Amino acid sequence: MVGAAQQSLVIADMPFLSYQVSVEEAVRNAGRFLQAGAAAVKLEGGEAVLDRVAAITRFGIPVMGHLGMTPQSVHRFGGYKVQGKQRDQAEALKADAKSLEAAGAFAIVLEAIPTKLAKAITEELTIPTIGIGAGPHCDGQVLVLYDLLGLFDDFTPKFVKPYAHLKADALQALRRYKEEVEHGKFPTDSESYH
Repeated sequence: MVGAAQQSLVIADMPFLSYQVSVEEAVRNAGRFLQAGAAAVKLEGGEAVLDRVAAITRFGIPVMGHLGMTPQSVHRFGGYKVQGKQRDQAEALKADAKSLEAAGAFAIVLEAIPTKLAKAITEELTIPTIGIGAGPHCDGQVLVLYDLLGLFDDFTPKFVKPYAHLKADALQALRRYKEEVEHGKFPTDSESYH
């Protein structure tokens, strides 16, 4: 990771169980990401991770929060579903966002939540929000690269807009390569050293 991005903010998405076990494990693992070249870490969750966010930031490690549809908890949600549609869920997400900011988070990803809720959270916070399936009112937007490039089409959330269809192009290229090798059309003299 060191030196991978010269002009980008590299935020390491802390994997499942790298921060849930204990505060000490969370701080240790967050530090390992910075040692590997990340500039910050991202944790999923609200109230359950506040002590981790506070401890990690206390040691000078920047933390980004992640609320709404959190992929590490997808099974608890019963699949990839919009979060915060019910009033109590929406209020809990607002409270979690404020708590993450108070614990020291420098930004929060809002994933798969209603547009109005994302707008309300964005307006209530002083830190930036980054939307993924949260509508146009967040301070910034993010899409998974595989989705943006059209590399994965088994499941496409509503909020994904593919800007290319590289999976189809890649499969076509692989088929052509296989055919040419099988029929002796590749490599030719022009692709060989003499």
